[in-house]
Amino acid sequence: MQKSESIFTKRLLLVGEGNFSFSACLCKARGDKVHIIATCYESEDIVSRQELAKTNIQYLRDRGAEVHFCVDCIELKEHFLPSERDFDCIYFNFPHCGRKAGVKKNKELLARFFCSCAQVLAEKGEVHVALCRGQGGTPADQPRREWHNSWQVVAMAAEAGFILNDIHPFSPRDAGGYKCTGYRSQDKSFCVEGALNHIFTRSHLLLLPKPLICQTELEGNLVSFWVPEIFRDKINRGFLDGHSEHPVRTVNEKLHEGLGKSLPILKVNRPLPLVLQESGCSYFPLDALWMVPIAEINPDPETVAEKTVRDTENFPSEFHDWNGIDQGSWKNGDWFLGRLYLRPSLLIFLPTVVQQTEFTSETLLALSGPVFRKCKISPCTPPVFHEALILCAVNKGLEDTRVQLLVDSIHGTLSPLLEAAGFNLGCTTDEPDPAELSAFLTSELQLSKRKYFIALKSDASDPELRSCYVGTVGLVPWRSASIDCKIVYASLNLDLLAMCICGICDWRILWTSDERFLNQFSGGNLGLFASFSLYPPSYVHDLSFWVPDPERFDETQLHAVVRHASCELVVSVQLLDRFQHPETEQTSLCYRLIYQSCDKALTGQQVAAMQMKLRKEMARSLHVTLR
Repeated sequence: MQKSESIFTKRLLLVGEGNFSFSACLCKARGDKVHIIATCYESEDIVSRQELAKTNIQYLRDRGAEVHFCVDCIELKEHFLPSERDFDCIYFNFPHCGRKAGVKKNKELLARFFCSCAQVLAEKGEVHVALCRGQGGTPADQPRREWHNSWQVVAMAAEAGFILNDIHPFSPRDAGGYKCTGYRSQDKSFCVEGALNHIFTRSHLLLLPKPLICQTELEGNLVSFWVPEIFRDKINRGFLDGHSEHPVRTVNEKLHEGLGKSLPILKVNRPLPLVLQESGCSYFPLDALWMVPIAEINPDPETVAEKTVRDTENFPSEFHDWNGIDQGSWKNGDWFLGRLYLRPSLLIFLPTVVQQTEFTSETLLALSGPVFRKCKISPCTPPVFHEALILCAVNKGLEDTRVQLLVDSIHGTLSPLLEAAGFNLGCTTDEPDPAELSAFLTSELQLSKRKYFIALKSDASDPELRSCYVGTVGLVPWRSASIDCKIVYASLNLDLLAMCICGICDWRILWTSDERFLNQFSGGNLGLFASFSLYPPSYVHDLSFWVPDPERFDETQLHAVVRHASCELVVSVQLLDRFQHPETEQTSLCYRLIYQSCDKALTGQQVAAMQMKLRKEMARSLHVTLR
């Protein structure tokens, strides 16, 4: 069959068929909607000895299906010409090496099969693998085997760039007439009760971020800066742009719509600098800010990027000496303006925006955009998120009334969206326990005289989602030549709100480039997110090192280095052990790292390379001695 025919008819490839009963069932069920290519590892003479095989083969041929023999599922490219590939779906029911092959050999079979599929599958095709109860090694297996005793099907698929897209029970009754065969390489059936069908699709490639230079105007000068590695795929994504259908923008628009029912809203659309000088960050602790190296004055980004690719040793790292030495410039020829940091909050721009915008006490001023905070690694604590800032000028004596109006408007707007997802929205003046605060609230402006904390509570199984804080409402004294007033502000984390409303458990999924994410939210839909990568494999690595001064060791800096070295693929960093040598009195720390991707195929080999990079970066930038 030529490629042109596949435009009208789906092409299904079945491998490892025994008596061809499953192929015959598919042919009966799908009819003219599919073209079936059924294959078997054995020769036609051997297969024809099996019960029902001859009848099924003849049935397939009579209805135009192709039947091939002596086809090895790990070498599919060798059996099909380029014009015969691009299969829409490949089926492999109950793969097995035969006889008494153990777990190791069957895992190898799966890994090589997936690699073979990657060479002949259509770009948006599917691979279906049916496995007996417990073999797959996913939480869907009941009972679930120990990991080392399973076939680890998701990890084996990741070796070829596939992710588990769906999983459901395999029922012989649904494929009427199917009869399994091949028990110990014989014409005997085996137990398929509790079997599962695993459906895999291609993953986007896991690519290392390329060098990126951004330019911004700072105090009248055009400043060029190197974007930290972990943010290079998050700069200029345009989630809040007018054409965007990202859930973060939808939440922001619904927020503005709701608040606009109380007072008219004036949106600030002027661009605000992505970076600030150290003096502009005086209200924020420096260890919570992302420093960026300064590039040359107005460099050509393409020229500099090409030069960097040729000479990677010259590429600037965002991890210089944490003790503050040589943090202001990258090389002698660079333009030094003082240390630059990615903006930690839009509240930084409050004086500038208020001075340059005419708005009255009967108007709300709204601005929004991405901000960056250094924080510990957690699925519910994003280091980059979109902040919505609402400002209102208040005449003396009307502060409480206007604050209450803002709180009520936020509550009335967001509560219906959050309640549908099982969250209750509340606003309190009680100071929360610092341990409960996300990175969003650890560094508010100190000039705020009063704070109201916007909190979400639910019965979620994840402790981090049971109680989380998504914003603040506060008062800021403000004096100008013409008016003595206060500014009421509301600062909200749009990313956390979108996560809670859409049932997203990992902030990283908001930044995925996989179209299967955005397709779920087209047209401003805010329904619950259905993951397109189920049960992604996780890889555990321990990291032990001696610290020169345990009292000064900062875990937040450790987490920052881990983010950098792992390309945001570490989901958990936990302290396992703290040991003090009885003779030298040196202190050793041991951390457990869990690597896992939420949207891409991740292999153990890739993780091992990241762990090696991390060890080198730890020794270089944190001045620790690896064990």
